[in-house]
Amino acid sequence: MPHFAKPAAGSWTEQYPELGTGPVNYEDSIDPAYYEAEREAIFKRTWLNVGRVELLPKTGSYFTKELAVADTSLILVRGKDQQIRAFHNVCRHRGNKLVWNDYPAEEVKGTCRQFTCKYHAWRYDLAGDLTFIQQEEEFFGLDKGEYGLKSVRCEIWEGFVFVNLDPDAQPLAEYLGEMAKGLEGYPFHEMTEVFTYKAEVGSNWKLFIDAFAEFYHAPVLHLKQAVKGEADKLFTVGFEALHYELHSPHSMISSWGGMSPPKDLNMVKPVERVLRSGLFGPWDRPDIAGLDTLPAGLNPARHRAWGSDSFEFFPNMTLLVWAPGWYLTYHYWPTAVDKHVFEANLYFAPARTARERLAQELAAVTFKEYALQDGNTLEATQTMLQSRAVMDFPLNDQEILLRHLHKVVGDYVKEHADAAD
Repeated sequence: MPHFAKPAAGSWTEQYPELGTGPVNYEDSIDPAYYEAEREAIFKRTWLNVGRVELLPKTGSYFTKELAVADTSLILVRGKDQQIRAFHNVCRHRGNKLVWNDYPAEEVKGTCRQFTCKYHAWRYDLAGDLTFIQQEEEFFGLDKGEYGLKSVRCEIWEGFVFVNLDPDAQPLAEYLGEMAKGLEGYPFHEMTEVFTYKAEVGSNWKLFIDAFAEFYHAPVLHLKQAVKGEADKLFTVGFEALHYELHSPHSMISSWGGMSPPKDLNMVKPVERVLRSGLFGPWDRPDIAGLDTLPAGLNPARHRAWGSDSFEFFPNMTLLVWAPGWYLTYHYWPTAVDKHVFEANLYFAPARTARERLAQELAAVTFKEYALQDGNTLEATQTMLQSRAVMDFPLNDQEILLRHLHKVVGDYVKEHADAAD
């Protein structure tokens, strides 16, 4: 018997008949040609989140973002007019990477008044205009006004900075749609204490999204993270979600859990009892505005056991909001058909005491252990998918977001190929 109600259609998956219920083919995660099609159809044409406005706090603040999947590097910078702009990180003279330090492939950040190319000292202001050419008289009627930095579409939603390499793309707000609108007003801007993890994972980018888009695996893969009695109970009961929604190309899952504090302190480990924190974050809700009345898009089932909502913004951003009053983001940046860079950022309201700081740190290191378990498993998955011994896999009702992701990717690839014919 299910613990939480399912839709009238009988299952969450059957509520969206366009998904079907048959096995899903995973050739899309191992075929190099398909990966190349994804690069063109998706990553060069959709809105990609590259950070938050807090990374650019003042005039001249900048950071670079490597987009290997799109064959480029970007500069994000706050100008004198306080506008945040994005540019391709390339000098207009001979194509040298404009902003980098010791190693060209590494991302950098800082503050400056202008950008100067290391190669021939061409200079650009914070608005991307070319302002100085070394020995300008040696050139042939060159007009500096025609050689500013190549701009990239850049728009902001709730403090999240997005870019799009397609100059003709629809506005960001339209792309994010109703799912994002339902989150507007959440106090993201108050949660400025950030813990960051970054790793190269030997799997296709979609496989890691698959891992975080379902919790069917949690009572099994993460069994040893709980005390034995609680782990045994979770394994026996399994997992059920409170709610799923598809706002194609985006999707979300709403989950129970995250009690603060748990009803029975014996459910958790001694260190969690002492620091009042754990996987679900600090138990004590931060004293900031905006948490008492949540936006309509959070806890859509309006269930008293609500613990977290995970939003999948296509193609490669997960935004996970926790009931105790913090959030995290995951990003999956492809570098090859069987590799990607995984980034995780955990956001908390600034700690006011040493104990609050330790509570945040415990949540951050606990998360890291879970992510390592997922990453290791996905590398094992990738190796066996590449054998092609089995290619069609049955997905259950809890894996509706996985089924949706692979369908949406396929639709984007097909639509782009049809338009090119």
